Amino acid sequence: MSGPLNGLTILEFAGIGPVPFAGMMLSDLGAEITRIDRLEWVYAGGSPGADDVLDRGRRSVAVDLKHPDGVDAVLRMVAEADGLLEGFRPGVMERLGLGPEVCRALNPQLVYARMTGWGQEGPLAQSAGHDINYIALAGALAHIGRANAKPTPPLNLLGDFGGGGMLLALGMVSAVLHARTSGEGQVVDVAMVDGVASLMAMAWAGRANGTFSEELGSNLVDSGTPYYDVYETADHKYVAVGAIEPKFYEELLRRTGLRDELLTSSRGRSAFPELRRRLTDLFISKTRDEWMRLLEGCDACVAPVLPMTDAAEHPHIRARNTIVEFDGRLQPAPAPRFSQTPGEIRRTRADAGQHTDEVLAEWGFSPDEIDSLRSAGAVGGPAASHSP
Repeated sequence: MSGPLNGLTILEFAGIGPVPFAGMMLSDLGAEITRIDRLEWVYAGGSPGADDVLDRGRRSVAVDLKHPDGVDAVLRMVAEADGLLEGFRPGVMERLGLGPEVCRALNPQLVYARMTGWGQEGPLAQSAGHDINYIALAGALAHIGRANAKPTPPLNLLGDFGGGGMLLALGMVSAVLHARTSGEGQVVDVAMVDGVASLMAMAWAGRANGTFSEELGSNLVDSGTPYYDVYETADHKYVAVGAIEPKFYEELLRRTGLRDELLTSSRGRSAFPELRRRLTDLFISKTRDEWMRLLEGCDACVAPVLPMTDAAEHPHIRARNTIVEFDGRLQPAPAPRFSQTPGEIRRTRADAGQHTDEVLAEWGFSPDEIDSLRSAGAVGGPAASHSP
């Protein structure tokens, strides 16, 4: 096995969205993660939220968490684990007998990382929600969109994955580092609403110094400027222009033939309507690929707007193996990259309970104990033959 987190053992309670994304990242970077799946999923043909990409790299143990023997089995694993990931509403793990006080009493070095939308406390802590709700309340959604239009949901990238799963992975690694130097584990409270607010740090700085307006679509990087926007091409495709700095703006004008006194003498807002009109007329005059032959790779800061399938085939993406094929599916490669301990996709997604016997045996359960747990209905999955 490879990766900078090689040797780190984590229990991941199966969920959707940010928790499996964090698990994917940690697994790609070498952590050995065991996913605790619900026993009923074994008989239902798998998790309703199963994802072949987000769930890659882990092995699965199917446990009935409402069965006392199932809870005891998980606690035996907790006693030896470095970390635990869970994404239930506040109080659910406590009601199951798997709350942080119980787990950390067994294992004081355990990092118990909790993922929710609203956080472990606060007036909305017990409320349901999704990415769009968290980014709305955190002050991000109101600023994503064009002027004189309603805000546009940016997929579920900000809440679920940027402010959620990625922050969960960072929290786990940070707390593990502390545990290994101090011998002291801790609870990590990761809330998407907190993470999204953190992602808005630059906007908050701009608000404080007067460079960011709360008016939708009126700022430097929110389509408020014509030299940072998307333009349609002759074949009804798009290019993205990001020529913010004066020297990059000059390169854009020079390469496109737009360099004249009106457009070069001022970059103030008074010139924006005319510049936007000219850029709109300009880019619609050629196809996207024609523009890329002229502009790609130079300092005009222009890139093609590519859907996922086309992105996977772009020469730069292919050269870096940013998108790879694994188990017959295109998916993102492990990131970031490490010179000495490269990450890797370790295995395809596991079915619920696929590794129950194998994993329990590795965690110290005897064949008789595993058989007893199966007979009691506390664990399940395909039975493995026991070596004599």
